[in-house]
Amino acid sequence: MADEKADRVEVSDDTAHQISVDPWYQVGFVLTTGVNSAYVLGYSASVMVPLGWIGGTCGLILAAAISMYANALLARLHEVGGKRHIRYRDLARHIYGKYLYAQFLKFNEMDMIFDKQSFILFPFFCDSLSGFVCALFAFGIPYLSALRIWLGFSTVFTLIYIVIAFVLSLRDGITAPAKDYTIPGSHSDKIFTTIGAVANLVFAYNTGMLPEIQATIRPPVVKNMEKALWFQFTIGSLPLYAVTFMGYWAYGSSTSSYLLNSVKGPVWIKTVANLSAFLQTVIALHIFASPMYEFLDTKFGSGHGGPFAIHNVMFRVAVRGGYLTVNTLVAAMLPFLGDFMSLTGALSTFPLTFVLANHMYLRVKQHKMHTFQKCWHWLNVVGFSLLSVTAAVAALRLITVDSSTYHLFADV
Repeated sequence: MADEKADRVEVSDDTAHQISVDPWYQVGFVLTTGVNSAYVLGYSASVMVPLGWIGGTCGLILAAAISMYANALLARLHEVGGKRHIRYRDLARHIYGKYLYAQFLKFNEMDMIFDKQSFILFPFFCDSLSGFVCALFAFGIPYLSALRIWLGFSTVFTLIYIVIAFVLSLRDGITAPAKDYTIPGSHSDKIFTTIGAVANLVFAYNTGMLPEIQATIRPPVVKNMEKALWFQFTIGSLPLYAVTFMGYWAYGSSTSSYLLNSVKGPVWIKTVANLSAFLQTVIALHIFASPMYEFLDTKFGSGHGGPFAIHNVMFRVAVRGGYLTVNTLVAAMLPFLGDFMSLTGALSTFPLTFVLANHMYLRVKQHKMHTFQKCWHWLNVVGFSLLSVTAAVAALRLITVDSSTYHLFADV
């Protein structure tokens, strides 16, 4: 009853997008689409190779548990001070005030601009074609709630490339000679790759945009969001585990950073898998980019007429087209874009998902907490802050090394 009452209070700010219309399972599929984007085809190399069987397996499970906990904290802060906070920045402004809110915006804007959507244009299509297809989809889907049937297509595409990668890896693993699971690199290299792998573990499960996703869910919003999170971190994460472990088992330390480059099989089957990965990526990109779209539509849109009124469609073509053009240009320009993904993950996703989630919860609920609970949240704030800084240093080292190896617009 308390949750239902909270959902009847006014929204923190107006929005041009729909809110409070999606059932919990649709939001669960939104979260699952993000988790099982084609990034999962790289976790065998980016997580398991640097950490090994024990470290990688325990790390994936522990990261899932920590991420579930941090996201649940954020979900419970949906209504604070008599208002629903449908954006992360709205929640921060209410809790921290105008000055600290301005500092928070730097993290939030970095996350919106340089989060996963900038890094999921794949090598099997030229960047310009990838950007064009993503733009067409963005023009036709006005807001996050409008995905609906496309989430079903996304699930089908996900199953296609994960099943193909899993089966072909299994076949290669059975016929291959003894595999080498030794963690590669010198002692110093292992330190930095381990730090990077830990950052990738956390990045795998989180988007840094939970309040924006929660804004779409039907009342009771906290209870339904927790259902969606449980779906994401249980059934929704099984494909990630399956393809990650199978890829590492089959190829060991020689696993490619994109698993479909390691598997052997008919060209047409690998083409189907790559095409499915690309199409799923188009849908996943729309999810990751939706906070930016909402910001642009609300601040600069006309606010009149339906989403498919000609002037609103033309607005999306101009504004979203420009936004995606910049992203596509950056993706084509930097052949080591994954290093920047690690950096922005360390500087935005880490603070937004773990540091601020615990600190916000502490600020709002501190009068109801025991000393042990306060210490626990402060431990999380300090610990994840240190991890964020360490991951950023490791990412900067990778950028420095790779910038001396590759040139701009290199074809790699």
